[in-house]
Amino acid sequence: MRIELATAPGAPERLNEDWASVALPASGQGGSLVVLDGVTPPEGDAGCVHGVPWFTARLGGTLVELSGSRRDLPLTGVLSEAIRRTADAHRDTCDLSHVRTPQATVVLARWGAAADELEYLVLSDSTLLLESPDGSVRAVLDDRLDRLPREALRTHASADALRNAEGGFFTAAADPAVAGRAVTGGVAREDVRAVAALTDGASRWVDMFAEGDWAACVGVLRKEGAQALIDRVRALETAAERRTGAVRWKLHDDATAALVEL
Repeated sequence: MRIELATAPGAPERLNEDWASVALPASGQGGSLVVLDGVTPPEGDAGCVHGVPWFTARLGGTLVELSGSRRDLPLTGVLSEAIRRTADAHRDTCDLSHVRTPQATVVLARWGAAADELEYLVLSDSTLLLESPDGSVRAVLDDRLDRLPREALRTHASADALRNAEGGFFTAAADPAVAGRAVTGGVAREDVRAVAALTDGASRWVDMFAEGDWAACVGVLRKEGAQALIDRVRALETAAERRTGAVRWKLHDDATAALVEL
């Protein structure tokens, strides 16, 4: 099994709010992949004294533990319990009802022995890629955020009205029930050669700059490594800024890429 994993903050002076881990059991059979993208709140009170990096570390660590120790739970159950435990860790000090309470996108994948199923879960706009033995790549996406009109997200207030709300988009925050909103499924383990996960800061190579399709993206991860993909994105972002003098999107976002060749 080969594992490639890299992450980089959007700016060196800011804490990286992404979180990623690959766990392999002592038995050598199976494993799990967890990638989170913390949601950066606008300036001002978000009701929490801890902040997003604290939240993603607590939620991510709990997801890793539960995905391995509670194989009896489906991934929705793993995420629900992880959210509950993380909420309990700061319920007495923070306002978890605040719409901007720390939250994150989630990618989860879990697999067992060769005869088992690979399970997956995606919540919000991070990307899971499943490569088959013939080299074709399937992207598992939660595209609810992309389906919303841009004008509906133009202000912080309008985005808040759609955050974890019916008709809007969903992230892992303080409500365990949001796990039921995730995109989930499974595929025979023998039909997956590799699994990859990207936060939206890394998936820009495909979905913003159109440098290649998802299969080409997996090819970069395999041949050049996860850090090389992030470096390519950074170069494209910088070039775009130089061409236009300014960009209407966040110039550099936290970026994480992971590849597990099974």
